[in-house]
Amino acid sequence: MRVTIRNLASGAQRALLLAVLLVFVQLPAFAQVFQVSDIRVEGLQRIAPGTVFNYLPVQIGDTVGEDVTGGIIRSLYRTGFFDDVRVERDGSVLVIWVRERPAIAEIKITGNKDIDTEALTAALADIGLKEGRVFNRSVLDRIEQELERQYFARGKYGVLIQSTVSPLERNRVAVNIEITEGLTARIKQINIIGNDAFSQKELLKQFELGPTRWSSFYSKNDQYSKQKLAGDLESLRSFYLDRGYIKFDIKSTQVSISADKKEIYVTVSIEEGEPFRVSDIKLAGDPSVPAEKLFPLIQLRRGEYFSRKATTESAERISSLLGDEGYAFANVNTVPEIDEAAKEVTVTFFVDAGKRVYVRRVNMKGNTRTRDEVLRREMRQLETAWFSADLVRKSRERLQRLGYFEDVTIETPAVPGSADQVDVDVTVKEKPAGNLAAGIGFSQSQGILLNASVTQKNFLGTGKRVSLAFNTSTATRLYQLGYNNPYYTVDGISRGFDLSYRETDFDELIGADYSTDVGLAGMTFGLPITDTSRAGLGFRYQYTDFTAGESGIAQQFVEDNGNTFHDLLISASYTSDTRDTAIFPTSGGLRVARAEIAVPGSDLQYYRVGFEEQRFIPLTSRFVFAMTADVGYGDGYGDIDYLPFFENYYAGGPRSVRGWVANSLGPREIDTDDPVGGNLKLVGSLELFAPAPVGGEFEKTLRLGAFFDFGNVWSTYDSDLLAPTGFDIGDLRYSTGLSVTWLSPVGALSLSLAFPLNEQDGDDAQVFQFGFGQTF
Repeated sequence: MRVTIRNLASGAQRALLLAVLLVFVQLPAFAQVFQVSDIRVEGLQRIAPGTVFNYLPVQIGDTVGEDVTGGIIRSLYRTGFFDDVRVERDGSVLVIWVRERPAIAEIKITGNKDIDTEALTAALADIGLKEGRVFNRSVLDRIEQELERQYFARGKYGVLIQSTVSPLERNRVAVNIEITEGLTARIKQINIIGNDAFSQKELLKQFELGPTRWSSFYSKNDQYSKQKLAGDLESLRSFYLDRGYIKFDIKSTQVSISADKKEIYVTVSIEEGEPFRVSDIKLAGDPSVPAEKLFPLIQLRRGEYFSRKATTESAERISSLLGDEGYAFANVNTVPEIDEAAKEVTVTFFVDAGKRVYVRRVNMKGNTRTRDEVLRREMRQLETAWFSADLVRKSRERLQRLGYFEDVTIETPAVPGSADQVDVDVTVKEKPAGNLAAGIGFSQSQGILLNASVTQKNFLGTGKRVSLAFNTSTATRLYQLGYNNPYYTVDGISRGFDLSYRETDFDELIGADYSTDVGLAGMTFGLPITDTSRAGLGFRYQYTDFTAGESGIAQQFVEDNGNTFHDLLISASYTSDTRDTAIFPTSGGLRVARAEIAVPGSDLQYYRVGFEEQRFIPLTSRFVFAMTADVGYGDGYGDIDYLPFFENYYAGGPRSVRGWVANSLGPREIDTDDPVGGNLKLVGSLELFAPAPVGGEFEKTLRLGAFFDFGNVWSTYDSDLLAPTGFDIGDLRYSTGLSVTWLSPVGALSLSLAFPLNEQDGDDAQVFQFGFGQTF
């Protein structure tokens, strides 16, 4: 194609494509200097003429000689658009001949499993290999080398990377990158040399990496990774520094691989030095907070061995306290002074508190739907008050717990021109507050489940919750309408209303021949006690229509009390929730104490009390130990001497004592052998949780567990219709097994393989249990 500056208007309509890389070549020279009357470009196919002219260091009217033409060629090569550039003269016209590099029409990557295709494609684009860009072979070569390096870092030394470039029509190419990852090299041996104070066995406990053992299929500890080794070496360093070896040093690390590239040998050479004890602890600088308040925060002790961990934690505690006192920009530096001869160290904490600052403004950003007041009422850090890092942290936690936002960030920039003021900038990323859901599932206790619900957790941006739900199964049918205002008063007292109607066929649910239709209308209040605890008070009117079948206990109940009941119940509760998250928690706990009573004048006068405790203890970054207990007791009073049996507690099943059929434990009716539950319940569990070793985002939704369950229900009344009666702790049932829980896009799937440890005659054992849908 021939293009000149004079016909640039038509040529500039072609597409503009950009590329990178620099190319330098030797240049021809002009024999004579001449003045340029026009500039003509030959050979363009896709590159817009305007792009070429923009890069030229010459224009019409300029005088061109040897030095200028060299600059023209260098400038055009630097664009990376061309394989060849020549400059010629046609009279007074400057002629530039170019040969464009081909454009990338397609990039195909195959064989990659360890590196995600989407992430890999984005990385390729960042360094110039992207569909539509100009192809440069040197870029592809660099990519091959970098991919190989990445796989080597993952322990895949047998990786093979092959790339092919296929020419296409219209000066285009297709790039195919084929990756054969091979197997990850396994750790055969790790050897530490230079250790005297500690055995190699004890030091290797600090390593995540290690030779193959029985649990390697899960932990993957035998799969070599450069990043894992670096982390292990830092753990080794911390081990020594936390035990006084302040001069500890890793002299060298050698990694060798077997000839077949399948086994890795790691040798770590260390120099331990001598352990140092703390001779003195000092505070220096201008702390602005009395030393007697700071010294108790220091974890080091005179006469004990120096510990880097204790030193770091001490500095963080001092900095945190200063932040809580309003010193937003406090600095704490730790300086150890070593006495080599005495093998002692003096640790000085240099504290620079800076100026105490207060908050000028609290600014809200990103809340396009949610009203400002909804955010501000959760803030514990207030305007015009002294700045407190603790109150800022609590404010962020409270905003996250609302459930309206995907992300909450809080920044505290200094106010320009002021040394003692900061602003608190709260930025939220809203997520849809409404939820319209419909689903189908299956439960072994209730059969096929159908559900539909409309929930607006942040109705019109006010923070109020409105919900409408419908659930049905072969055993139950439920219609429910709910409303809750979390700030009925400015002090955070909540008020809610509930209307519901439930039909339950106990024959389908637990095999007992009776059914109930229950309608209720209730109102609840919640009172905040602390940031993590609340007290609740509720009032509920309940209408029950009871239908007795062939069940003797049901017929006896109807004869004594009738079959329709109008009851008014008052309930009270206390809840403390310190879990880090409600779904798959890893730390903290949930404690709930509750009581309800059908007030005098109700057709059925009874009460129930209960206590539930959940505790989650992180053992490592992956393993969590959980303990749960649930105790409940109910009884009648006034005209009724027992808890109405259709209000009984039940035990057994996936959400109770696994290994037994749902709701099958406890007393049974003598004539029909149907389980009827009991007025006393004790259920508990010990469980070890870990994410499934699947990697990626999927790992966050899949959890494995090993559990030990125990529990039962009892009837504390004497009855000729039930057996057994009375409380006997020896009736507890025990089971152990494995569980899998998957948070699927359409509901939670729960699977368990449980083995009863003390199955008795008449028990309904069930080793494999599962459920799918909203009930789990």
